[in-house]
Amino acid sequence: MRSLATLLFELTPALCPACGRSCRSSAALCTRCSRRLAEAKPLAGHSASGLDQVWSSAPHEGVARDLVTALKFRRLLPVAATIAERIEWLAPESLLSGAIVPVPSTRLRSLGRGFDPAAEIAAALALRTRLSLRPVLSRADFGRQLGRRRAQRIGRPPHVGLRGEAPRSVLLVDDVMTTGATLAACARALRGGGSIRVAAITFTRRP
Repeated sequence: MRSLATLLFELTPALCPACGRSCRSSAALCTRCSRRLAEAKPLAGHSASGLDQVWSSAPHEGVARDLVTALKFRRLLPVAATIAERIEWLAPESLLSGAIVPVPSTRLRSLGRGFDPAAEIAAALALRTRLSLRPVLSRADFGRQLGRRRAQRIGRPPHVGLRGEAPRSVLLVDDVMTTGATLAACARALRGGGSIRVAAITFTRRP
């Protein structure tokens, strides 16, 4: 006999993580948000210092921005799989190689959230691509990039260090790229540890 909790779960409509409207239980997004996300164009180029290539699956607006918010601030962890699916689907095949290294959050932010958004996306992408997952970077500072002006982000980059052996070929993964200061700091740490190729993928990119 099914429990009351099970019955209530089956009767409760699935909600789209982007807009909150009802959607099919088997769907990651509602039809409207799925269509709008599919219309978003990937962004290439604008490489940060120390990176061989940077690619983002969408501008940081609309449904893509809503998904980042759902993951980071509403703690809807299954969204990471939706993000990874889009990245795998659209990213250039030549870019999806090497060891996947998540861009680290500050320790304080990770403790506050109880998880690291970039690490969740990286793990989901590693599972889909069968690339190795190597979380070898750490953030030594406790500052926040969110809310800083562009000049502040570039002038005061985060302190990123190695906590393990640097892979020779690296694919950095993060949720959002703004100025590229954090990606550059990661690339600097990896190059210093012996990485030969360092590329980066982010789900969205701010203008």
